[in-house]
Amino acid sequence: MEKEWTSLGVRPSLAGRLKEAGLTEPAPVQAAAIPVMLEGRDVCVRSHTGSGKTLAYLLPALQRIETDKPELQALVMAPTQELAMQIVREAERFGGPEGVRVQQLIGGASVSRQIDGLKRKPHLAVGTPGRLHELLKMRKLKLHGTKLVVLDEADQMFALGSTKELEAVLDAVPGDRQLAFFSATLPPETSALAERLMREPVRIDPAPESRLPGSIRHYAVRAERRAQFDTAKRLLHALRPSSALIFFDQTDQIAHWEARLRYEGFAAGALYGDADKLTRSQTLDRLRDGRLRIVLTTDVAARGIDIPELELVVSLGVPTDAERYIHRAGRTGRMGREGTVVSLVDPRDWPRVGKLMRKLGIAIEERELYGGQLIDPSERKRDAHSRPAAGKPAARRAEMQPVKPAEEAGEKGAGAEAANAAARHRAAVSRPESRAGKGKSSRREREPDRKNKGAPRWLKAKWESERQSTK
Repeated sequence: MEKEWTSLGVRPSLAGRLKEAGLTEPAPVQAAAIPVMLEGRDVCVRSHTGSGKTLAYLLPALQRIETDKPELQALVMAPTQELAMQIVREAERFGGPEGVRVQQLIGGASVSRQIDGLKRKPHLAVGTPGRLHELLKMRKLKLHGTKLVVLDEADQMFALGSTKELEAVLDAVPGDRQLAFFSATLPPETSALAERLMREPVRIDPAPESRLPGSIRHYAVRAERRAQFDTAKRLLHALRPSSALIFFDQTDQIAHWEARLRYEGFAAGALYGDADKLTRSQTLDRLRDGRLRIVLTTDVAARGIDIPELELVVSLGVPTDAERYIHRAGRTGRMGREGTVVSLVDPRDWPRVGKLMRKLGIAIEERELYGGQLIDPSERKRDAHSRPAAGKPAARRAEMQPVKPAEEAGEKGAGAEAANAAARHRAAVSRPESRAGKGKSSRREREPDRKNKGAPRWLKAKWESERQSTK
């Protein structure tokens, strides 16, 4: 409720807008980070994707901005265009009514328009490292009044090779600035940079035992690489997700899969890392509004994607490291919503599943596709044992039953003897040799007809009358 936001130090006007947006109470990461950031302390926050990190740093940033000063006071850096634009939308949504001017500075967009935007003296800028560095070299970006710098998805900036640009931007900011790192994971290089650049940082990890939302179900399905398309197709039919991401390790199979899925009747599209901003934006918009159900992508292309209603993530193979799995799985189950992650695993790579579970402290349950459903293999085995044998004639099943004399079975009385006799009779009737004997008898009866085939009619009639008299 509003008083809960205000108890963290959030301004009443901002708290009211949060309530209007349906955010009645702060998420754990917000409750932990907002008071510390409002104090001006450096922070290093680890919290899983979709946990509410954006507002955890945006609310303090918006509140600390002095709108009467015409200078850039806060800077947010993001690894991808999509994530940067999501941050811009949130900043405009809550900061616009407060009088905060926001400017995006991302790659793939017009530089001249961004320069014109900087001339309007924004208070908050959100950008990608490459474009920020480019504007700095052009001397169009002035950071002398910046008092807060936030790195969102900091680990991904290092993974994408943005370290030099990032450090160049930080060098242009005053030394007494506040620095905040927010990330789903904190690998050694990120932690080392934080130690070097921050002053007595406060480390925040709201749920150290869990690096992924508890609302996500994790499954693994055995599927040889050559059969993964058919398995994925059956999986989509079984789960019928309204939206899904399928992750590839390499891009060379994406176009082939896209064409095959479309041929099968799925509304499928692809998201490439080297696609231009307009193409990427259109693909994501089509997924969000339901025109696309499935998007095929890679780890690089999917970084920073925020699709709140995403139901399913499919991973072709087990990622070689836990951090990649976290970023794939973190696309679903956002802000407490339920989500499903299914890894299609070649049997030779199955030991990786156990290693991943131990490293992340999560349960990845084995499943298989059977009868148009995703089920536990043990359920199918129990079901198979409980059903009677199918596909065999009743007489054949009777023949397969052991026939024991009453005395061998320890049975007493005429009823048991009669039952054994009946069983022997059924077995004898259905036995191949009984049918064979009957066939021989029929052949013997037909033998005279075969021999007499060429005899004259009067002789055939004589032999026939003799045969009848002997019967």
